[in-house]
Amino acid sequence: MGVPVRRRLAAPLGLLAAVAGAFAYVGAVDPNESGHYPACPLYLLTGLYCPGCGGLRSAHAFVHGDLLTALHANAPAVAAYLGFAVLWTVWTVRAARGKPLRLGLGPPHMWAVAALLLAFTVLRNLPAGGWLRP
Repeated sequence: MGVPVRRRLAAPLGLLAAVAGAFAYVGAVDPNESGHYPACPLYLLTGLYCPGCGGLRSAHAFVHGDLLTALHANAPAVAAYLGFAVLWTVWTVRAARGKPLRLGLGPPHMWAVAALLLAFTVLRNLPAGGWLRP
């Protein structure tokens, strides 16, 4: 006899609970109000926006259903939220069926993501990329 379904789903459900808890906290504690979260160290030291700047504001807007504000605050973060939802769903379905999750991502995929984040970071710090700033 195989592993019971509830044991196979423990990891995906545990991760979902952690992510839901984090989103609930950010949804309840507004990052637009100063003093709730630390400021980005790169921004404090250099005045430059990192690829994560605006991520908490994006998550807060996303939780409240304001997709346009979430995209404005940090578009790659919104893509990551949606990507997580898809991957989590695939993982959960495969785990329920007793199959392992196989992503098949290799170095070229990671380099592509890194290149996109680098381009996003450079563009949002140029005068023409002001619309990408949080």
